[in-house]
Amino acid sequence: MTDQQQSTFEAAIRAAATAGHERTLDDLQRLVRIPSVSWPAFDPAHVAASAEAIAELLREVGVFDVVDVRRAPIEGGTELGHPAVVARREAKNGRPTVLLYAHHDVQPPGKDADWESPAFEPTFRNGRLYGRGAADDKAGVMAHIGAIRALAAAAEAEGRELDLGIALFIEGEEEWASQSFGNFLRENRDLLAADAIIVADSSNWDEVTPALTVALRGAVAFNVRIETLDRASHSGMFGGAVPDAMLAAVRLLDTLWDADGAVAVEGLGSSELDVPAYDEDRLRLETGLLEGVSPIGRGEILSRLWAQPAISITGIDVPDVANASNTLIPSVRVRISARIAPGQDPSAAYTALTQHLEQRAPFGAKLTFEDPGLGQAFQVDTSGWAVADVRGAMADAWEREPVDIGVGGSIPFIAELVEEFPAAQILVTGVEDPDGRAHSPNESLHLESFRKALLTEALFLARVNVHDA
Repeated sequence: MTDQQQSTFEAAIRAAATAGHERTLDDLQRLVRIPSVSWPAFDPAHVAASAEAIAELLREVGVFDVVDVRRAPIEGGTELGHPAVVARREAKNGRPTVLLYAHHDVQPPGKDADWESPAFEPTFRNGRLYGRGAADDKAGVMAHIGAIRALAAAAEAEGRELDLGIALFIEGEEEWASQSFGNFLRENRDLLAADAIIVADSSNWDEVTPALTVALRGAVAFNVRIETLDRASHSGMFGGAVPDAMLAAVRLLDTLWDADGAVAVEGLGSSELDVPAYDEDRLRLETGLLEGVSPIGRGEILSRLWAQPAISITGIDVPDVANASNTLIPSVRVRISARIAPGQDPSAAYTALTQHLEQRAPFGAKLTFEDPGLGQAFQVDTSGWAVADVRGAMADAWEREPVDIGVGGSIPFIAELVEEFPAAQILVTGVEDPDGRAHSPNESLHLESFRKALLTEALFLARVNVHDA
């Protein structure tokens, strides 16, 4: 294909993406209405319904040899994980195959009162679409589907053949630790094998600037049970002489940080990353940091977010205020969630954290560690053709050069993708922006960013269509 022919083809793709935009948004709204929360306390039938709805959308595209809904056993057991959607068309004439990943399960909605509109009723406001999963990650699903639709429509209009291979893996349990992910890859390896993999589950730099994620922190999460008594006792009668578990927990947890909020656990390291300019005012705007509350940590702000460890307490099992009594609490259970720097081994980080706590247990409190979850950090090799092509597609779709970013969150399954497909180039992209509030009330999708992200992927696929494998 000549440069002029490719330019004409890409113009047709732009036209097809524009023509299909409303349909894509309609389909996204239908997916958001399905409350596909993958957490155990929620009805798994909704996740199954979401998978079937996506499979039907993919069948309608008409370019795939296989479209199926499949499940795999959870690691270490026989119970099946949530359903995922897979699809594949084989490459022809020596062209590469691209695997497109996203997930269709979502976080729990939280309290209804915290939402300005119902969590599962998609609502347009101020250039955004609000709803649980509107950004994370059903928009990623629809960016894939919309891009393929635009590519197929342009090829038909121009009378061109599509030679590239396309595989899709739309996971159904990413928000619940991807527990069957490794088994799913192994069982469906031939169906998912690819030369390049797009993971559409990250963010852009801002509403007008695209980003390629090149570094992700790893994750270490676990529960620690802290015990000081074999039964509850009257706090008025024995308080002041008997340490209860809450006192021990408060004293113990405080040792995890220095006075400035930086992590104080020996053995948790940092990595060296070049970071763009980012000031405290932007941090406040993007996070809702209250006036008078200071940021924590040391060094460049983005270094703290992308390249240094962080520890959060994400849950505590104790009586709530409504049920508080004058009682010395015998046992407290705490959920600790740590993010570790790229290059840090999560097993070593878990050992460092548990040893730190054991060595500092106040008053001889008894500690029991439960339910560890470990996730590998990741750094992208940016030297391959796929990175160059996706950066070029971003620049053309957004009319602005992309920024390489790190992400403070984690996508641990990327390490499993690398292990199963070591020769594949990994591209971590996304449809979110800093105000998308994924995992939080009032999650939303910036519509113009979504349009550009979809066009980016369609242009990238068009360029893969003429690329040698």
